[in-house]
Formats: sequence, C-alpha cells, structure tokens
Amino acid sequence: MKHVLKGDGHLSHDLDPRDRPPKDACGVFGVWAPGEEVSKLTYYGLYALQHRGQESAGIAVSEGSRILVYKDMGLVAQVFDESVLGTLRGHLAIGHCRYSTTGSSVWENAQPTLSSTESGGLALAHNGNLINTPELSRRLAPGATRATTDTEVLTTLLAQDRGQSIDDAAAELLPQVRGAYSLVFMDEKTLYAARDPQGVRPLVLGRLERGWVVASETAALDIVGATFVREIEPGELITIDERGVRSRRFALAEPKGCLFEYVYLARPDTTIAGRGVQTTRVEVGRVLAREHPVEADLVIPTPESGTPAAVGYAEESGIPYGQGLVKNSYVGRTFIQPSQTIRQLGIRLKLNPLKEVVAGKRLVVVDDSIVRGNTQRAIVKMLREAGATEVHVRISSPPVSWPCFYGIDFATRAELIAGSLSVEEIRASLGADSLGYISLEGLTAATTIPAERLCRACFDGEYPIPIDQDNVGKYVLEAKR
Repeated sequence: MKHVLKGDGHLSHDLDPRDRPPKDACGVFGVWAPGEEVSKLTYYGLYALQHRGQESAGIAVSEGSRILVYKDMGLVAQVFDESVLGTLRGHLAIGHCRYSTTGSSVWENAQPTLSSTESGGLALAHNGNLINTPELSRRLAPGATRATTDTEVLTTLLAQDRGQSIDDAAAELLPQVRGAYSLVFMDEKTLYAARDPQGVRPLVLGRLERGWVVASETAALDIVGATFVREIEPGELITIDERGVRSRRFALAEPKGCLFEYVYLARPDTTIAGRGVQTTRVEVGRVLAREHPVEADLVIPTPESGTPAAVGYAEESGIPYGQGLVKNSYVGRTFIQPSQTIRQLGIRLKLNPLKEVVAGKRLVVVDDSIVRGNTQRAIVKMLREAGATEVHVRISSPPVSWPCFYGIDFATRAELIAGSLSVEEIRASLGADSLGYISLEGLTAATTIPAERLCRACFDGEYPIPIDQDNVGKYVLEAKR
C-alpha cells in the first residue's frame, strides 16, 4: 500500500499549535457479525471514536480464510471511502484510529498491525501505552519488526509459534506485559479483546442483533446500533466466535481507571462505570463553583471542551450562562503556511469572541485543563480586547503537573506550566483577574468512583504501575535502532 499525502481536513481541538491539548493514544473497535457489512460498521465505530486518535486509521477484516488490512495516514473519512470499504468483506473486523504515544506518526506505525502465525494471520489494535516495551522487544530476533511501536512488539510476540491457540498464547503473554492496554485482535475466524489488570483505558462489550461489538467507548456502540452489555473487566480476555462470548481471567483485577477520561478524553455521550460523562462534567462544574466562587456577570465556556463544566458552574453560582466565544470547527491543521499578518492573529483563526456578548461584562471562562497556557493566555487577551472588564479563569481539572506514561501524550514535566509555576504565577502569566482549579478531591468525588480505583498520576505524581524512566518515552524503540 502506497502512502499518499492527502489534504488535511483535521477537525481539531487545537486552538494554538504551540499548545496542543492532551491526546489519547487511540480508539479501538471490533465486530463479529456474520451477514453484516462489518467494514462499514467498523468505519462508523471509528468515526465515533475519531476524537481519540487523528493521525492514522485502519481496518482489518476476514471472511474466514485470510485477513486483509487497509490503513493510511489521516482521518477515518480521509482513509476510507465507499469503494475501499466495498473491498473489505468478511464476517469479523477490527479497527483503529491513532494518536502516537510510542513511535513516530508514520505509515509503518499505523494500526491494525498484522503478523503471521503458524496457522494463519493475526491482526491487532491497541489503545494505551506499554512501559516495558524495551524488555519485551529483546525477546524478538533482530529485524523481526519494521514498525517502532509497542503494538508491533506485542503483535509479533503474540504471533510466535508456541503450539498454542491464540487465546492461550494471550493468556500466557499478557501477564508479562506492563502498562495500559485495551486490545482488540483477530485471527481469520475469531475476535478477541483484552484489558490490562488496572483497566486504565476503557473497553466495552455490546450486542448486535446478529453479532457482537467491542469498542473504546459506549458512544461507538450507540452509533452502530449495538446494545451495551458490560465493560470488559480489568485483567479479562474474551473470545467471540460462532459459539458466542467466552471469558477468562489472565490476571487479578486492580482497577485504576484514568481520571482524565472524565475531564477530557471521553465523549460526553459516553458512559463510564454506569454514569454518563456529561453528567459527571456538569457536576464537576458545580463543585468548581463552590470551591472558587466569584462575582461576575456571565459564565462562558472555551468551546467545546469547557461547555459541560460551564453549564454546571452557571447552575450552581446563579450567574447566567452564555456563548462568548465562537469556534470554527472546520479549521484545523493546514499545509498552507499563514502569512505574517495571519500568523499574528494566531488563535483567532479558530476562536473569535462575540463582542456584543462580552463587552462590559465580568466573565467567568471555564475550560477543562491547562497544559502550557498559550491557549488560555490568548483567550484572556482576546476577551479583554473585545471589551470584557474582568476575566476570571476556572479550570475543571486540578493542575496537570506530571506526564502520563499510560497512553496520553502530555508534554514533559518541564513543558507543563503547572510543573514549575504556582497557581498565582500561572494566573499572572495568563493575565487573568483570578484563576481557580477544581481540587483533586472535588474532581474525584464528582466521578462517584473511589480514589483508590482511579489513576490520578498526572495530577498527583503517584503512578499505579511503577515506571522505569530509562525505558519509557515516545521514541524508545527508535532510539535503540
């Protein structure tokens, strides 16, 4: 398959290219459904998960005798069209949309990965990030992989001939794998799914009239008409074929679900642990209003990431909610370099204030997180230029002070503004009249999940899976070549 550079219609949350938001590793989707157009179901499932990965996309299908993989760089709608999907026929499929956290963003690292076994083929898609990748890669012969991802290493190890079935091989290998992984994989006849013992990244099971679906989020089940059955448990491996769904446990569950899923990563119409993400985010806004009240005339969100929490803040505070910023959803990455004049406008390409709404007003501006601070700094400046008399910034997560090694591509600690500055120093840097972050305790309480069942490492630096700093990093495999 030839890599063709395509026009980029990237629908992005990035308001400032210097201040990219935290990005999740990927979205995964799998379907076993004889008689259905599984490639189209997978396409729409990935479309629903596009927010989780926007660098590349791919689908693997099988009609029972061979696996065919099609993947390329770009968004789901750029990689696939009707003619391509028409060639991807079969009764089971897996799909993937990627944001790179291990290995460069190149075609060779796109997923699903494909490897040969003694009895056929194995395709695999992965959401998360492994932290013992170098150790695992040393088990492979030199040159055994072309890609530089933890996923390729995992696929190759899983496909090695041990005289075992795929599910037996997975049950033996996965306890030796450390880090975050929600996997969907397949041979020619069977769909498999597995989740790491901590359950850091989400994975759910759904029922179709004539089959089964696994996906990163419940929203993807809704899009393809599947009924939610349950979450796949941490440390669980499931097998799906003509005999139905079978489950086995390869490790004891030690739940540590990612708290940042509630803040930013998951779609608001997704359900986690039986509770809608939108409901949680609105409650977070209410807590934020109680923890950081202020006298103001209007609550506005940074669209769209701050909207649910802004609604909650307005409801709790009694301050009216309004739309003070308009986002151009159709402007994203572009291969056309802006002129110096346009470059100076910066964030206005994607976000512009409604002057008649904000002029003369004391504003509360709600957003979900601050990474480097460039975006918020530009927003404060824009709102003041539009006539706002006061700008009070409220953030619906605690300060992000630590990097993530489990599948979110945060900046390094040195690049995180909260890694080196106090809240007051950050406020001064943004030019805001006041700055308030929700407390870690307040955010945790809003999720209704006990703190001991959550990974909160990006906020408190306490990593539930021990990290070897010398063996982690996006380019860990490339550095060793």
